[in-house]
Amino acid sequence: MFKIVKKRQLSDKVILMDIEAKRVAKKCLPGEFVIVKANEKGERIPLTVCDYNRDAGTVTIVFQTVGFSTELFGRYNEGDYYADFVGPLGNPSELVVEDPETLKDKKILFVGGGLGIAPVYPQVKWLHEHGIACDSVIGARNADLLILREEMEAVSDNLYIATDDGSIGQKGLVTDVIKQLVTEQGKKYDLCVTIGPMIMMKFVCNLTKELGIPTVASMVPMMKFATLTAEKYDTPITASLNPIMVDGTGMCGACRLTVGDEIKFACVDGPEFDGHLIDFDEAMKRQQIYKTAEGREMLKILEGDTHHGGCGYCGGDK
Repeated sequence: MFKIVKKRQLSDKVILMDIEAKRVAKKCLPGEFVIVKANEKGERIPLTVCDYNRDAGTVTIVFQTVGFSTELFGRYNEGDYYADFVGPLGNPSELVVEDPETLKDKKILFVGGGLGIAPVYPQVKWLHEHGIACDSVIGARNADLLILREEMEAVSDNLYIATDDGSIGQKGLVTDVIKQLVTEQGKKYDLCVTIGPMIMMKFVCNLTKELGIPTVASMVPMMKFATLTAEKYDTPITASLNPIMVDGTGMCGACRLTVGDEIKFACVDGPEFDGHLIDFDEAMKRQQIYKTAEGREMLKILEGDTHHGGCGYCGGDK
C-alpha cells in the first residue's frame, strides 16, 4: 500500500499528489513513469514522474480526471492509499544521462502544453540543479488551466507563457512564441524538448525542423503540431510518448507506434523518440479505440445504475 501524503488541486480537473514510495523515489529519474492502481481490481494507469524527494521517500504524480480510473484517483485524499505504485519504468530523459559539463555548452528550449508541463518540469529542474541554463515555453487554453507556473519560473532561466485567450502571457500558440524567439529576438537553440498534446507536438516539431533545431518529443496528444512546426524549420525533434498503456512492459501493444520504418512501444522503447519520424496520425487514431469502453466505465461511476444504453454512443445497449 502506498500512502498519499499530499494532494493539491492544480486546476478544475488536474490534481497533484505526493505518494510515499521509498524504493521508487530512490531510483526514479526525469522522463520515467510509474504504473498506479487504485485498488486490487483497479486499472493500471501509467503516469509520468513529475518530481521526487529521495530524502522524504516520495514521488510526485500529476493527472487529469478524464476517465473512470482517474476519476476514482481524484476522490482519494491525503491519508488514503493506492494498492500499487510500480516503477520506475521506461527510460530516463536523454539529458539526465549526458555529461552535465557537455550540456552546459548547449542552449536548450523546453516546450510544455497543458498537462505536458508536468513531465517537462522535472527535466528543467534537474538541469537547473546541475547549473545548466534553459528557456521554457508553456501554454494552455487559459490562465485557469495553466499548471506549475511558479515552479517553472523558479527553475527556468527565461519562462515564456502563451494562452489561447491571452488571459496570461502572450495570446496565441506556443509555436508563435518559438518563432518570435528565434526569428525576431535572434535566440539560438541547440535542442528543443516538447511535451504536451500530440497535436501540439506535431506542429512544434514541424516548426523546429524549419528552424533547424533538433527536437525531442514526448508522446502525449499535444505533440503532433509541435513536430510539424519543427519539420518546417529542419529541426531534429525527440518526442516523449506516454499514451494509453495496459501492461507497461511491452506485452499488450496498446502503446505501439510507428517511428520511421520501425514499430516501437512507448513503454519499453520510449518514452522519447525522434519527433520528426513519429506517425502522429496513426498514434492518435490508436488511442481513439479505447474511448467507448472508457465512456461506459465513466457512466457507471457518475450515474451508477441509472444509465442503460440507448444513447447511441456508449454501446451499453449492445
